[in-house]
Amino acid sequence: MRRSLTTVSDDMSDKFRIFCRASGVWYVEEKATKAQHSLRTRDQTEAQRLLQAKNEAHRQPAINVQIARAYLNASDPKLVSRTWQEVMDTLVRFKRDETFRRWSVAIKDKNYDCIRQVSLLETRPDHLLQVLEDGKVSTNVYLRRIHNFALSMDWLLRPVIPKANWPIVSHGVKRAITLDEHHRVVGREQNPERRAFYWLCWYLGGSQKDIAELIAEDVDWAG
Repeated sequence: MRRSLTTVSDDMSDKFRIFCRASGVWYVEEKATKAQHSLRTRDQTEAQRLLQAKNEAHRQPAINVQIARAYLNASDPKLVSRTWQEVMDTLVRFKRDETFRRWSVAIKDKNYDCIRQVSLLETRPDHLLQVLEDGKVSTNVYLRRIHNFALSMDWLLRPVIPKANWPIVSHGVKRAITLDEHHRVVGREQNPERRAFYWLCWYLGGSQKDIAELIAEDVDWAG
């Protein structure tokens, strides 16, 4: 249920219109596609300003991009120029120990090369989809985290790819490690504690996660 805003002109050249749902929250609707999204406000005056801005942006996109840049630059000078590489570098600085090591390796993935110097403000869905072209699970997982980190820091004005439209993570067939592979892993490991942990995984036949979470109560000592 909704009530339309009658005070807004019905000019046919306008691409968008606004309406208020029963909850009191204002929404914008694209006339041609009927696509709708929340303006996240219950204030009618603010909703009208947002509507005017969206319609003006449709009429004069080039001019309004420059106007938007000026406003954004005043609120956060880095918002206009911040690149994905800067996002990745900042995110990694928050990590510690083994998580820091994993992230440091993850962001070196060559798939990210196509967006490293792309500014967040100019990022289109095609940019991120290009990163995911080869379908690597790790790339997909880490890119989502990088994207969500930028979103949580308010460095993105809105999601580049809506959550429901991200490519599905498709895991390959899993199998147990072979004895030869195990010996190669153990042979490369210089940390004696971690090497002992790998041998424990091998003898008990469990994954690293399962063995790490193993507690005394899980063991059938009488068996």
